[in-house]
Amino acid sequence: MFFQRKQTSGVEWIICCLGNPGREYENTRHNVGFVTADVLSARTGIPVKRIRFKALTGAGEIAGHKVLIMKPNTYMNLSGTALQEAAAFYKVPAERCLVVSDDVTLDPGRLRLRRNGSAGGHNGLKSIINMLGTQDFPRVKIGVGKKPHPDYDLADWVLGKFTPDDQKRIAQAAEKACDAIECVLSKGMEQAMNRYNAK
Repeated sequence: MFFQRKQTSGVEWIICCLGNPGREYENTRHNVGFVTADVLSARTGIPVKRIRFKALTGAGEIAGHKVLIMKPNTYMNLSGTALQEAAAFYKVPAERCLVVSDDVTLDPGRLRLRRNGSAGGHNGLKSIINMLGTQDFPRVKIGVGKKPHPDYDLADWVLGKFTPDDQKRIAQAAEKACDAIECVLSKGMEQAMNRYNAK
């Protein structure tokens, strides 16, 4: 007997790149996710311009997988609202929602991939954990550097602009983050972690 394959919804992975919308937030530490989305868009030819799910989105194919790239328009603290809407619509499980974010515990430009984990004080990740109801979603974290001293306000730090030197490192890191995303999709998280978490 011939069994017809059930038609899929058209999206297998969601790549949710975190940041804050608006010109005043461009080139700030919190917006490295948006920077990565722009590089990924240019590299793959997937325009990330369609407004859906409270985000700028673009659908296409990366490493043989149908993907949705997202730049939430909700501001960082409500990033989970946008991702949850898209994941529910396309029926994409949390383990295929790949989130790209900044990390203040890593040196500028350093990458760290994780299968899961806590928010670590990151409000965007906290929102996603709350809205998806799980910590079990993969992440690509891009280092933006630690606060210059303990009394420095964290919000001021992550909303601050990069130095010219750090901006070069972040541009290189965004390219490498796109390599890591393609590796996750083509070879799996384990191989991607082994390759991109090395110092």
